[in-house]
Amino acid sequence: MTKEAHLVLADGTRFAGTSFGADGAAVGEAVFTTGMTGYEEVLTDPSYCGQIVTMTAPQIGNTGINFEDGEARSPALRGFVVRELSAVESNWRCKESLDAYLERNGIVGITGVDTRTLTRHIRDVGAQMAAVGTEDPATLHDRAKAAPPMTGQNLTGQVTTAEAYEWTECSGVWATPREGARPWHVVAMDFGVKLNILRCLVDEGCKVTVVPATATADEVLALDPDGIFLSNGPGDPSAVAGGISTVRDLLGKRPMFGICLGHQLMSLALGGSSYKLKFGHRGLNQPVKDLKTGRIEVTTQNHGFCVDVDSMKGKCELTHLHLNDGTCEGIEHLETGAFSVQYHPESAAGPHDSRYLFRRFTDAIALSLIHI
Repeated sequence: MTKEAHLVLADGTRFAGTSFGADGAAVGEAVFTTGMTGYEEVLTDPSYCGQIVTMTAPQIGNTGINFEDGEARSPALRGFVVRELSAVESNWRCKESLDAYLERNGIVGITGVDTRTLTRHIRDVGAQMAAVGTEDPATLHDRAKAAPPMTGQNLTGQVTTAEAYEWTECSGVWATPREGARPWHVVAMDFGVKLNILRCLVDEGCKVTVVPATATADEVLALDPDGIFLSNGPGDPSAVAGGISTVRDLLGKRPMFGICLGHQLMSLALGGSSYKLKFGHRGLNQPVKDLKTGRIEVTTQNHGFCVDVDSMKGKCELTHLHLNDGTCEGIEHLETGAFSVQYHPESAAGPHDSRYLFRRFTDAIALSLIHI
């Protein structure tokens, strides 16, 4: 039996559809992602914590859900919006339907939404709080208006690991550890890490220890790492005060590489500033230029905040540039060589143009040990 559902934005804009997944209502920031594939990776990316995600591809759920492609053990997003939920699932790895998966994980979904109009509205007006579910539209609107904005929210505590652990899994059939690579010990600070990032580090031969976002610099250094990795994650980077302080204390102690939120935290630790983008960069087709090589990469991205590169003049070199809007996509610290990128080189899902950055990190570790 189908139930009528609505998505209502804080500005009062309403979209009608049909409920799927979990019953009830959910509140979060309404955003869109332009990936034509990879909805399972979208669902499980911890960086979507606190958000209601709209897929711009017209039909979602065709291949169902498998248990290999998830980027976390469970989804962290608040709601899921699609134009058309596929009536069938057809893939040899499929274990359950998208509908059943969302219901099992307590995620509210809505299908039958005019996602083209919704996406254009978010693009023109900006990402904003929203509510989705089977409650009456007026109640959903009240929920959306009362919800705190994403600015100022530190959401890393909702997605980080509770305890440190070792990660040993590589990319399996897709890749194997690099032959002859040294087993560099990398400590990964988990602000909401995607599992394929950890797999890419293992592919480079690294021994990986994952620590909580609350780990102190002394706790990280006590593990005697050869390199330090700062992961992706959700929310406003300027609100992650503890992480910024820890990164500041770690800079220069070991080679450091950051992705997405990790990039932002490194920039803020260096005295930079961040700001919220109107509707963010989310999708698998974001063009980025590597200013060191002149190479153009098609990248996977998921972020709503950006670093103001001018705030770090004299401290950092801009290494990567977004070709759509000219925003900062990568930096390198002139003093320590620490580097970071705003996008996702693990490319899950997405093109593998940027996987070289993991090799750049291990090369930096090797060079630092030669100089000791």
